Amino acid sequence: MFRKMGPGVLVAAAFIGPGTVTVCSFAGVQFGYSLLWAMLLSIVATIVLQQMAARLGIVTQKGLAHVIKEEIGVGWIKILVLGLILSAIVIGNAAYEGGNIGGASLGLVAIFGQEYLSFYPFTVGLFAFLLLFFGSYNTLEKVFVTLVVVMSLSFIVTAIITKPNILAILQGLFTPKVPEGSILTIIALVGTTVVPYNLFLHTSLVGEKWKSTANLKEAERDTIVSIVLGGMVSMAVMVTATAIPSKEITNIMDMAQGLEPLYGNSARYFMGIGLFAAGTTSAITAPLAAAYVANSCFGWNTTMKDIRFKLVWMVIILVGVLFMSTGIKPLEIIKFAQVANGMLLPIIAVFLLWIVNRKTVMMEYRNTRIQNILGIIIILLSVILGVKSILTVFELF
Repeated sequence: MFRKMGPGVLVAAAFIGPGTVTVCSFAGVQFGYSLLWAMLLSIVATIVLQQMAARLGIVTQKGLAHVIKEEIGVGWIKILVLGLILSAIVIGNAAYEGGNIGGASLGLVAIFGQEYLSFYPFTVGLFAFLLLFFGSYNTLEKVFVTLVVVMSLSFIVTAIITKPNILAILQGLFTPKVPEGSILTIIALVGTTVVPYNLFLHTSLVGEKWKSTANLKEAERDTIVSIVLGGMVSMAVMVTATAIPSKEITNIMDMAQGLEPLYGNSARYFMGIGLFAAGTTSAITAPLAAAYVANSCFGWNTTMKDIRFKLVWMVIILVGVLFMSTGIKPLEIIKFAQVANGMLLPIIAVFLLWIVNRKTVMMEYRNTRIQNILGIIIILLSVILGVKSILTVFELF
């Protein structure tokens, strides 16, 4: 099964970053198993959107930003939308890259201790740089399959160590409840899984992997398997966090330390390995997605080996390492990126649904009625997520 995994595994790896692990940890600590249904909902929404993106990428052999640029006829709308895409994905991923590298560094702290803490961000950044500089798509795919398998085993084994209540897990999955004070956490769980930049990443990557519509079924299977696996990882983190005796955690390391007295050193090591894999995969996919978006928006039409493509991801990795190693928190940039992403998700969901229904673009591979109904429901959900994301920025800053 793992040998057959393709671009979907990079998408799964992209949404399981340090932010997702933190949100899932908080959800488990505060609300136990009762919000597992929200993660299940977000997995279904992600599968629906990513399948549309993958189908678009295979049929057109173009990135999503490229197709949007071609299909929008009104000049000022085109400039506005492309500007929003560049702001949210390129600038946003640069702002968030420090967090990805920081998450991977925390994983290394859990495994090796704090003695070499100052070197960890450079180690993660160098690994991401070397992989993207020398690696081809096939290399990336193999590395990501390995990292996702390691991450999955680490978090799932940690969850098993805590001996969870299986009946309570099933109730949490299939009996939706909204405990008092959980609305913001539910929105955060969905928002950390349904990620705008994954739509752009997926449409570009499927073109690297498959060149024919004969591969559509294979792409669909790859998307479902990969995202379900990613969802299982997120749920495993929630289940693990439920076992923490303390209800006060500020980051994933608090959770690892909280597990140690009850479940021994192994829990901390498994958690550390999982967090390192989660941070590293996001530290690679974020710059890669930004490079693909810049490639489409500026009309370069280049490959991963082109110097312009490389310069985009190089700058983002460098910015991430500098932010992390110097302790700088670019609050204004993050604020701007969060607002841009909050606006981008519903807009791109609408454009994606519109494009995959256009006969001139998709031919006989247009959406079915059921896919359109699910798409409309997800658009409504994305509007709620987008508004909440923007409001949260102004509440926090």
